[in-house]
Formats: sequence, structure tokens, C-alpha cells
Amino acid sequence: MPRAVTIAAFALVLVAAGCGGSSSSGGSTEATGGCKDVSAPAARDDGGGTAPTERLDPERTWTLAFDTSCGTFVVTLDLDSAPATAASLVSLAKAGYYDDTIFHRIVPGFVIQGGDPTQGGAGGPGYKTVDVPKADAAYTKGVVAMAKTADEPAGTSGSQFFVVTGDDIGLPPEYAVVGTVTEGMDVVERIDQLGDPTTEQPLQPVVIHSVTASSSP
Repeated sequence: MPRAVTIAAFALVLVAAGCGGSSSSGGSTEATGGCKDVSAPAARDDGGGTAPTERLDPERTWTLAFDTSCGTFVVTLDLDSAPATAASLVSLAKAGYYDDTIFHRIVPGFVIQGGDPTQGGAGGPGYKTVDVPKADAAYTKGVVAMAKTADEPAGTSGSQFFVVTGDDIGLPPEYAVVGTVTEGMDVVERIDQLGDPTTEQPLQPVVIHSVTASSSP
């Protein structure tokens, strides 16, 4: 499966999810924009997951808190737009799937992308969910959506996600919209500053230490 391919006129094909395992974060020296200077965790193996069979309680508000080497940001999940994907992300978070992973793709003013423990951009949890986005889906700053390959149907998701960092990045309604950053957008912007716009690679490792799923009435 290919990684991520930029396509014409400010749109791109975003690659599907990842899976895998271990390793450590390094030092605690403050670096660019307040992000800690850490070591990248070791890459982990792909696959091995099973899609959850139960949907999340729609009467509750569900959030994911991403604790990163640049600080913490919180995503409020959109169960109306992506019920299957939201249930999958909560299940993966509770299983520790995202712990000690990196943002493997950072395109300043466009997206930050993570969720692949293999670190290569082609990994996945071993299953797919599908939540076809609405025709008027807008990929604006703070929106969280799911990456997929060009040949997969609209709304296909694995584990890789991206957070939009541009005002309106002009993507077609192909990517499942799973939520919005509701706290810590400044942290997302710090991460966004750590990408090389030419290679789309991080200038230093940005580690997701853990993702905590919560719900409230």
C-alpha cells in the first residue's frame, strides 16, 4: 500500500491506517515551539485487530485526549457523521494501540497525520470501517478525519487519522469526518510547525505517548 501521494491543486490522497507495538520515548529537553525533544519509538508490526461490534452510546459525549511530546489536545468525536469509525477509535485507544506512536507525516498549513505504529504510513489495524461523509463535508481547521488510499471507497478507515491545520484545504468529501479538536488547538499548531513542507516529514519526532477515551452525559 502506498504512503501518501500529493495530488493537484492543494488536494492529496491520504494513506490508510497502521498497527503495532513498542518502544520508548527519549529525553525531555524543550525544543521548537515548546515541544519536547524525544526519541522516536521503535516501529511495531501491522494488523492483528478486530473491529468492535458495538456502537458508542449516542446519548453521551465521547472524547479522545492525545498526550503528545508537544502537549495534550482533545478531540470530540462526531457519532452522527462517523459512528463506526468513532467506535473503532475508542476501541483502539482503550487497547493502547496508539501509545508510543508518532506523527509520521506533517505538512505545515495542511495536515498532521498519525496512527500508524509501523511508522511507514501504510499500516492498519487489520480491519476497515466505512462511514461515507456527507456531500458537503468540509475539511477546515481543527477537523479530524481518517486517511485512506486513492482506490478505497469514500469513508473507508483503518487507524490513521489526520488533523486539518489549514483554514480550508480543499479536499473532496472522500474522508470520514470523525471529530473536531475542542481543546489544545495550540498544541496541534505546535506540531504543525515541525514539518518539512517539501518532504512532508517531521523535522523531529513528535510522539503520541497515549490516547485516553472518555465519555460524559
